[in-house]
Amino acid sequence: MSETKEKHPLQKLMDNHWLLLALGILIPFLSYTVWGWIELLMVKPATLP
Repeated sequence: MSETKEKHPLQKLMDNHWLLLALGILIPFLSYTVWGWIELLMVKPATLP
């Protein structure tokens, strides 16, 4: 194989450890935050005794 061969874009992504770390933190954080907002919007108001 030649050394000047261009890497596939997915290979470039997988080689970037800092980007993978950031995505591994941001994606769960954002998904659970959106899930929490949806759950809060679906809660019925409590009736006071």
